[in-house]
Amino acid sequence: MRTHYSSEVNESLVDKEIIVCGWVNKVRDHGGVIFIDLRDIKGLLQVVVNPDNKQFFKIAESVRNEYIISIVGKPRLRPAGSENLKLDSGKVEVVVNEMTILSKAETPPFQFDDNVNEDIRLKYRVHDLKSEKMQKNIIIRNDITNLIRNYLSSNNFLEIETPILTKATPEGARDYLVPSRINKGMFYALPQSPQLFKQMLMMAGYEKYFQIAKCFRDEDLRADRQPEFTQLDIEMSFINQKDIIDLIEKLFFEIFYKVLNIKISLPIKQISYAESMNRFGSDRPDLRIPFEIKTISEIVKDCGFNVFSEPASKPGHKVSALCIPSKANLSRKDIDEYTEYAISKGSQGLAYIKCNNTKDLKDGLQSPILKFIDIKVIGNILEYVGASDGDIIFFSAGTSNLANEVLGGLREKIAHEKNLVTGDWEFVWVTDFPMFERDLETKKLKCLHHPFTMPIYKNIDDIEKNPESILSHSYDLVLNGTELGGGSIRINDKDIQNEIFKALDLDQNEINEKFGFFTNALKFGCPPHGGIAFGLDRIIMLITKSLSIRDVIAFPKTQTASCFLTSAPSIIDKNQIKDLGIKIDKKNNDNEKDT
Repeated sequence: MRTHYSSEVNESLVDKEIIVCGWVNKVRDHGGVIFIDLRDIKGLLQVVVNPDNKQFFKIAESVRNEYIISIVGKPRLRPAGSENLKLDSGKVEVVVNEMTILSKAETPPFQFDDNVNEDIRLKYRVHDLKSEKMQKNIIIRNDITNLIRNYLSSNNFLEIETPILTKATPEGARDYLVPSRINKGMFYALPQSPQLFKQMLMMAGYEKYFQIAKCFRDEDLRADRQPEFTQLDIEMSFINQKDIIDLIEKLFFEIFYKVLNIKISLPIKQISYAESMNRFGSDRPDLRIPFEIKTISEIVKDCGFNVFSEPASKPGHKVSALCIPSKANLSRKDIDEYTEYAISKGSQGLAYIKCNNTKDLKDGLQSPILKFIDIKVIGNILEYVGASDGDIIFFSAGTSNLANEVLGGLREKIAHEKNLVTGDWEFVWVTDFPMFERDLETKKLKCLHHPFTMPIYKNIDDIEKNPESILSHSYDLVLNGTELGGGSIRINDKDIQNEIFKALDLDQNEINEKFGFFTNALKFGCPPHGGIAFGLDRIIMLITKSLSIRDVIAFPKTQTASCFLTSAPSIIDKNQIKDLGIKIDKKNNDNEKDT
């Protein structure tokens, strides 16, 4: 139905008859001559309808925004001074010979340049997807996905699909469950990731696997989470950690160069988990922030100020300091706000020293804690954190986790609120995560990554005797303070795998029930292997500088896991429920469930 897209219409086509079609973006009547901005997937094109073409001028008078039309006409050069060089077609306009209305449209619910509530955008998502912003995002998503496929295929990877209806296995979040009609009372689970299947593919000899996989997690949502999301999943055999990191760094070099025309610096910096937590209070550090946390436990352990000296001397505790530069220009109101923030994280308060004149330790500093600490210790603190006139030093004392969370959060909060973030793109690998951590509620061990990660150990007995000291062969790639994805070298020995399961307090019956199919496959030989997985939506969100992954997904869910477009989830017909052999519990007036 067309000979050209809008962006293809240029000076080379002047006086040649063409056919274009698309949506009416805007209609303008200029003294009897009607101008129509025609929009298609490639951009905009200006068409002109003259009044002497009476039949089609009358049609042009009837068209409105979002009508879909077809145009037959000839391009001509725009008058000097009226070109629009922002458009590929901006030097020409098409004079209409024929016009056909292909589809009429009601008045759209909003204009694309309106400041519209996101709920309205999601309710009228089809209209929202017509906007330049959304079309650009979806096209970039397509380009990146194709680039990934081409890159991995050129490196001899096989794209292999894994099941969507599978078995529920504990992977950290709640499963979405699907009742079976044929096997009544039984359920499938939608995969949180293809983890076990891709490892079994390695056992089967498919040495290089990848998949653009749909994954599902029933968890509380936020701007960069969705109940269903897309994951770039990669697994390789007969490799080590360096091989995987090299592969991924070159992939991201390709993505940034071909999509953004930016050459990222390789190799990407690597820091350990322990270093990341100590310096930045986070395992996903934003290296664009030009200040970091300092541990001052050694300086203050004998200072006599119990708030500092006690945690400084206690295992698993520490005292940390964060020096905020003078250009932040923090007010008394800011300090009060940041104190409330620290309290919300579990701290008793937020100690600080305001450095008016660092050369005068007696009268040049302001702080409620100065009277409790020897002036020599204060001087040592200022020297160690590199304080200058006008800076403010914040302190956090307590468990290492608390100190990291308080000052790590403050570091990011202050940097963003006070425009102290520098640079555009900062990658970093975080490696050597602890194998286990304690669940705050159950006090049981759980894996920081997952139970199939290879532990770092000298003796297998160490896993049982001192599990919290065990690190793992694991690595996360972080960009601008956002975790893009993570991976690990996997366990390929059944005895080590069983030790990890035992450390997680799983007995043999539970292991057989939850992972029997996997451990049985492991018995028949498994090559050394490892892999990594990335949230594709999150990558595209960052590259397009969108505020939410909902802006890079065609039909997303809200933060309540609802779809305003289709009204999903919805009530199911009683006959369908009966076929499944299940009963729906309904809440009564006392807000209790029927049994």
